Amino acid sequence: MLPHPPLLVAIQDHPSRRSVLLTFPGFLFFAPPPPGRPLVAICVSQTLNQHLSCSTVFHDSSEMLSVDVCSPEGLFGSPHRSLRVISVYLLHTNRPPDRSIPPERLFFFLSYPHLILGDFNLHQPLADPCRSLSEREFTISARYPDVAFDVPYHLLNTPGVYTQFPFDTISRPAVLDLAFANTAFSPLVSSLETPLPSTGSDHVPCVITLRPPSIMLPPLTPHWALLDLDVVGKALNTFITLPCPARPTPNSLSRWFDISSAHLTSLLTSHAPSKRPCPRSKPWWSPHLPSLRREYHKFARISRLDPSPLNWSNVKSSRRTYFKAIASAKKTHESDFWSSATPHSLGTAKRFAFGLPPQRFPDLPGASNPAEVAETLLHHFFPPKPPHPPLLRLAHYEDYTSLTPEEISRTLSKSSNTSPPGPDHIPYSLWKSVHHLKPSLLPFLLDPLLAHSFHPPSLKKALGIVLDKPGKPSYDSPSSFRVIVLF
Repeated sequence: MLPHPPLLVAIQDHPSRRSVLLTFPGFLFFAPPPPGRPLVAICVSQTLNQHLSCSTVFHDSSEMLSVDVCSPEGLFGSPHRSLRVISVYLLHTNRPPDRSIPPERLFFFLSYPHLILGDFNLHQPLADPCRSLSEREFTISARYPDVAFDVPYHLLNTPGVYTQFPFDTISRPAVLDLAFANTAFSPLVSSLETPLPSTGSDHVPCVITLRPPSIMLPPLTPHWALLDLDVVGKALNTFITLPCPARPTPNSLSRWFDISSAHLTSLLTSHAPSKRPCPRSKPWWSPHLPSLRREYHKFARISRLDPSPLNWSNVKSSRRTYFKAIASAKKTHESDFWSSATPHSLGTAKRFAFGLPPQRFPDLPGASNPAEVAETLLHHFFPPKPPHPPLLRLAHYEDYTSLTPEEISRTLSKSSNTSPPGPDHIPYSLWKSVHHLKPSLLPFLLDPLLAHSFHPPSLKKALGIVLDKPGKPSYDSPSSFRVIVLF
């Protein structure tokens, strides 16, 4: 059972009785109009409809339905006054893109929160990294996240959490039910889970929990410093790598590398403990300060109940001790930093001396929200190039010499352990440890790419940090900013 009743339920392949769709008490039922039997439906709680305005948006298909939820005061603690939820049910077809709804119709830019969920009827490696896909399956499934990530949308599914359990004992579980949220909706999402049993279908319900962004905790991240390398070393020794295709095409080699690297990343992440850094955490905080704070607040509560001179004196004494300890901890942290400062910590030293500069948000013409600002900056710094003609086969260079573990060791030694990680969130220090534990692993993954002179699309993605250039007269142009790329 759920701790709270659902506010909105999206249904695909809705059950019917004698050709009449079933309705549920306490919910308003929305479905595409005839002709034809609707394949999707959305049930809105009457409690939600009493406080907010809910309206449907019909499409020219019985496999797609939208519901807009509006409120003049803002929704879920955010400044957005409306959000849209789309329920989809993709069917197999004999024409490209082999599904009844192309990705371009599903994923488009909206400035307000937008959630797309349903039965996509395709296997997605990002949601199910342990499944082996054929080249055709990979080509079909890759189109939808590629279009979604360019808008951009975020995949909410947790990798490896299955949503379909076939009734037969031959087929393995799968992840066919996917949920995508745009950049305005994803901060509202707390979790996507499957805590409920099946309702009679081979699919299990997916529960999306929303949370106001004002009280939303930071997401869990791997705590690589506490990773047990002995356990990881034993797991790497039993790690099975997929063989590289003998005569690879660009798609097959890219698919092989993505699946192999996803397996390795999942192995490392699964063995790392999680942490949730607090945005108010301070590097100078010491374990002695919480006890002084508790003592100060204890005397303050006593003095409010009994405002005697003795209690007031205890309050002043404990407060003086607490704030002196904070000042001493800050001074000790700063002196320790200066005593061990290196040329790599020049930026931190500048912040100590001059403080943080004021934050500047790009005020670009024609860009009224963060998504439009990001799109404008991307087109400025990385203008689109004409696509290269497709290659049917990748040529193997005969004079190529295989990578050696020593070459990778020399390359990794030039990388800083303190450099921020890229999209995989794995620091260089961990890659050095992985290479030390199993020297043959990284050459096995990278050798086919270099032998065929192929750069897979997954390695062309990076995280970009936008920084303003100091001293500019105005910041209404992309040229007043620069981008630091984290690989």
